[in-house]
Amino acid sequence: MLGYVAIVLHAHLPWVRHPEHARPLEERWLHEALWESYLPLLDMLARLEADGIAARITVSVSPTLAAMLADPLLRKRFVLHMDRLDKLAAQEERRTSGDAALRPIVAFYRARIEATRATWERIRGDVLGALAGHEDRGSIELLTTSVTHAYLPALTRSSARAQVKLGLRAFEALVGRRPRGLWLPECGYDPSLLPELSAAGVGYTVLDAHGLELALPRPPRGVLAPILSPAGVAFFGRDPQASREVWSREAGYPGHPDYRDFYRDIGFDLPEVALAGEIGPDGTRLMTGLKYHRITGPRSHKELWDPAAAEARARADAAHFVAERAATLRAVQGRGPRPVVVAPYDAELFGHWWFEGPIFLEHALRALHHAELAGEIAPVTLGAYLAAEPALTVAEPSASSWGEGGFGEAWLGRALDPDRTEGMSPAHLVRHVRHAEQTVQGLVRARRGADGLAGRALDQAIRELVLLEASDWGFMIRRGEMAAYAAARVRAHASRVDRLCRLAGRGWIGESEARWIEATTERTPFLAELEGERLRDAFDA
Repeated sequence: MLGYVAIVLHAHLPWVRHPEHARPLEERWLHEALWESYLPLLDMLARLEADGIAARITVSVSPTLAAMLADPLLRKRFVLHMDRLDKLAAQEERRTSGDAALRPIVAFYRARIEATRATWERIRGDVLGALAGHEDRGSIELLTTSVTHAYLPALTRSSARAQVKLGLRAFEALVGRRPRGLWLPECGYDPSLLPELSAAGVGYTVLDAHGLELALPRPPRGVLAPILSPAGVAFFGRDPQASREVWSREAGYPGHPDYRDFYRDIGFDLPEVALAGEIGPDGTRLMTGLKYHRITGPRSHKELWDPAAAEARARADAAHFVAERAATLRAVQGRGPRPVVVAPYDAELFGHWWFEGPIFLEHALRALHHAELAGEIAPVTLGAYLAAEPALTVAEPSASSWGEGGFGEAWLGRALDPDRTEGMSPAHLVRHVRHAEQTVQGLVRARRGADGLAGRALDQAIRELVLLEASDWGFMIRRGEMAAYAAARVRAHASRVDRLCRLAGRGWIGESEARWIEATTERTPFLAELEGERLRDAFDA
């Protein structure tokens, strides 16, 4: 056999639960990812399993996403979202009944919505349980990441340690198992993190290509074999070609003219009266998920989308993807462990951003299955690869990240358009984070054994700190996308940390302040499974 292909899907969304609003726009991120990406992933795994094919992919689920998937309020709101979407699609079916070109596209969406409902009912709304079942049956391997997907190189060592510890602990509490590997948020790595990863029992992680290419000594196979750090943590490297073919809208598969255009949506095309109430506050237009056009080309004119033609293109691209991986592996035959092409992607790319992505992924896995039967290449999870090929080159990985520049600029650099950042910049965010870190860490040292209301305030301060540290806010602020929301979240979490720490530290709490602590805890129940020492000992030296 030539070697292995390790497809890694990283599923993450920031904590966006807003019970104070009936239909918050940000919760749509979860609803859209569920019906366009996560539930199609489960359908794909079920089809492969029915055909006797083990997908053998690695799936990372962040603790923030896991907590939202387990949350009863958000599950209920997803069902309501699908009800509204079904109502809109039914209205569209009546509107387009006389249009021979649009009618089959609308019928496609009606069937897709029905299939989504059926999957949701089949798994009883338990996405985490369904994923755990697939892991138990050998189809996937589950990972998690730091507790709120913080860009770890930007944190103090104490906070980075807490992010890793709490990420593993929260995932175990929610999913019932402790993963062997850990996804580094944004593939962000600095050598100072290595002792924390090792102490937390992390067996392996993934870096961008230059994290291995710049390792010392230089690995003889570059990114086509993991390295073992002196601390015992294995590091896999992202294959640039496999990434480019799937990530790039310009040079990769998703940009083909036959695929559905993400940006052309009836939420912007149709008059408000035709949208069945699927609009934002004050008449704000938003993506409904019903999109009728294909990419067509770079110009604004778009032809109608043909789902059948797009599926045929996805099958062809999947075959090409597997053939290219075989060619890569064939070129590096020699002594040593069998090579592996590591192909990590955001899970939301498949379905949400690239609608035909789940079709592509399924047929790539089917092609890999047939290639394995022919003795050529095989799909593998990261943990299974290490078990099969334990003899690794010992080397020190390099500081690195994915994203522009490759060294964290996408999360720490200046705002690309300061006029769109609500007076916030990544530098402001870092200052907020550093101040909150110092405040919480000092209080944990001084009031480690606090109980009662003071203990609840201390625990909630820790939760607010880790939510403040999420990498999502810096990315949004830098790019000017949802920057107002990100800036508001930064200021809200920082303010709550400050007030909670003052209340926990002064020794007495009034009646109105007690009510505020209770309300804050109820509004933000993230990490509700962890309290007291299970939160506080994450900051141990």
